[in-house]
Amino acid sequence: MTVQIHTLSNGLRIVTENMPGLKSASVGIWVTAGGRHERAEQNGIAHFLEHMAFKGTARRSALQIAEAIEDVGGYINAYTSREMTAYYARVLEADVPLALDVIADIVLNPAFDPQEIEVERGVILQEIGQALDTPDDIVFDWLQEVAYADQPIGRSILGPAERVSAFSKADLAGFVNERYAPGEMIVAAAGAVDHDAIVRAAEKLFGDLTPRLSQPIMPAVFTGGERRETRALEQVHFALAFESPGYRDPAFYTAQVYASALGGGMSSRLFQEVREKRGLCYSIFAQAGAYADTGTITVYAGTSAEQIGGLAELTIDEMTRAATDMAPEEVARARAQMKAGLLMGLESPSSRAERLARLLAIWNRVPNLDETVAKIDGVTTGDVRDFAAALASGGKSAMALYGPVDGAPGLGALAARLAA
Repeated sequence: MTVQIHTLSNGLRIVTENMPGLKSASVGIWVTAGGRHERAEQNGIAHFLEHMAFKGTARRSALQIAEAIEDVGGYINAYTSREMTAYYARVLEADVPLALDVIADIVLNPAFDPQEIEVERGVILQEIGQALDTPDDIVFDWLQEVAYADQPIGRSILGPAERVSAFSKADLAGFVNERYAPGEMIVAAAGAVDHDAIVRAAEKLFGDLTPRLSQPIMPAVFTGGERRETRALEQVHFALAFESPGYRDPAFYTAQVYASALGGGMSSRLFQEVREKRGLCYSIFAQAGAYADTGTITVYAGTSAEQIGGLAELTIDEMTRAATDMAPEEVARARAQMKAGLLMGLESPSSRAERLARLLAIWNRVPNLDETVAKIDGVTTGDVRDFAAALASGGKSAMALYGPVDGAPGLGALAARLAA
């Protein structure tokens, strides 16, 4: 499997990876225009734009977009994250040119029909309402908001209902004009694909786009803070975050290994101590998330009002202990889990295409898998202990609580316990 990269004269990048033996392919457009690229008054517009892409173009109605892909047995979808918006399709080998044409059409030529805008506005408002009714989703939005207060990267991807209710055709077109420049677009394809054919098609579809200077984004600053919302739920939803390295930081892989050892599976410290030995919850985990210039170590658990105090304190105690007694076998297990997860995930052409686009956006190259595996293998027990000690040294933290929260300790108390 060989990764090939080509850049058009206007700055649009094309990256492909042929996967021998496959009869299908995943192809898409990744645009570095997500939630953190919005101004405050635009919050939610990147996601709204993603929805509108499927509501018709100058050439195709919404039904024709769906039929074009589904008539050949394919699948088309999109998503918005804080740093990217993606539009992609999975099709058989012979239908890759069709898929790329449809995706280019929905990205470059959205109709923004006023009637369709109103229909989709209602859909998105329902999505926002659903998120608010899903405690273990909304608590992460609140955690992000307090971790990165008053910053684009801290705002909800869906946006507040009052903003979504007011977006117009001009607002949507304006965001496209601001952010959908060819230098911010990556065409990525993996599976049964021919690189030269993809380049020729991309040149035809995107070559006439006018290059524009990239718009700057606000650098992320982890501020920390606390938000708690009382509601008559069965459980308290508890989320705790600490700043960790971004993708470009050499310590990125150490943070990933630490989070996996702390709470990445059934054998992890938090699962064993908090759930298996004490029975304080059903669900608990830790994870390391990353962006271009920042990241977070996040711990989540759901528990009863009576047990939230004990759970929170035990979580802090386990984080403190990791600085001194994290065992080599725990680190080895975490490394193995990371490598297996990476390699198993990349057996899918959709995962491959996403990885190609994401890494090209970060590094302007695609590190090969051997390089990534070597970095994971290079994380030592000492590295993880040092990382845990730095985390416990009294830096900024963030916490979000939702449910019957009266018995939950405050963030200040937990931070003091961690640093003790």
